[in-house]
Amino acid sequence: MRTWDRRRSTLLLLIAAGAALLAVSVAGGLLTEQAMATDFSRRDLAPCWGYPFGTDWMGRDMLARTLAGLSLSIRIGVLTAGISAAVALILGTVCAISGGWADAAVSWVIDLVMGIPHILLIILISIACGRGLWGVTAGVALSHWTSLARVVRGEVLQLHQAPYLRMARKLGVSQGKLLRLHLLPHLLPQLLAGLILQFPHAILHEASVTFLGFGLSPEQPAIGIVLEESMGYLALGRWWLALFPGLSLVLVVALFALLGERARLLLSPASAQG
Repeated sequence: MRTWDRRRSTLLLLIAAGAALLAVSVAGGLLTEQAMATDFSRRDLAPCWGYPFGTDWMGRDMLARTLAGLSLSIRIGVLTAGISAAVALILGTVCAISGGWADAAVSWVIDLVMGIPHILLIILISIACGRGLWGVTAGVALSHWTSLARVVRGEVLQLHQAPYLRMARKLGVSQGKLLRLHLLPHLLPQLLAGLILQFPHAILHEASVTFLGFGLSPEQPAIGIVLEESMGYLALGRWWLALFPGLSLVLVVALFALLGERARLLLSPASAQG
């Protein structure tokens, strides 16, 4: 009974975190136009009932801008994490099954990518791809697959030597059928947990690159742009311009981290019972 209660609480926390992130994403998408609307009659308002996050130097609602920026970051995080997980699954599986030069080549690429600081690599890829939405998406996606690829490679290597799979290969079962019926179902829990845990890294790196001026274009209400624009006004006492968007970004990242950890516990019965 105690184990069931623990798994149920894990599932409830997982659902609550997912619902909160979905609500932020949907609300931000609906408020995109409002986030870009200017009204100089309400410029530089401190937080109040009408504007809980205050307004900026152009009279834009900071709550709407924060939600719109977080929604954009979440969508980019989902896209980049999905691409990274797919690359990790393909290359990690190829490494483990093919061996030889293929394993050596992919392992060399993994070491090379991991040896370059993430922010620098994302900036270089973003510039090479023309910056903007697709540039930063390509940069984040192509720099976050390495750790998960190593996990996938290790799992496939371990499973590939299992007695029942060795026997199946001797009986003539094709690699494609073994991969589809045995390897992929075994990898799914680790892949799903790794996919979710990549979200906070992707969101933070997208916001960081945009903050540095190498990511999304300034007219988009991205959270990195909101924070970058707010830095010049902190000395003037307009603390709310950076405080609330920054705290909201930290909260979203923490929710994604909680989501990934709870998913890992839920998919691993041994961990959930511990």
